[in-house]
Amino acid sequence: MSSGCDTECREMRGLLSFLILFLLSKRELNGDELACELERRRGVKPNPGTIYPALKELLRRGHVVFTAKGKQKVYRLTPSGLKSLKTAVALFKKTFSDVFACE
Repeated sequence: MSSGCDTECREMRGLLSFLILFLLSKRELNGDELACELERRRGVKPNPGTIYPALKELLRRGHVVFTAKGKQKVYRLTPSGLKSLKTAVALFKKTFSDVFACE
């Protein structure tokens, strides 16, 4: 029997959701700010058709919420999102710790 955390991590939409949760753990961001931060980290700016479906799923799960500021939505992490991020970080470390040991 697997725990809810294991299921939660497996169901996250890959690295993009992980990065969005991480970035929102640092500060509130709108969609364009998220895209710019992702570009800075990955070298490629994701298009809205990539970011907004991931945000929609994170909203559905209750991991993020937004506040409307004019025409923009500013996203922030919820306590549930922070818990999910911490679980994902632990799983990431467990899965890839040997990769970083090779440096």
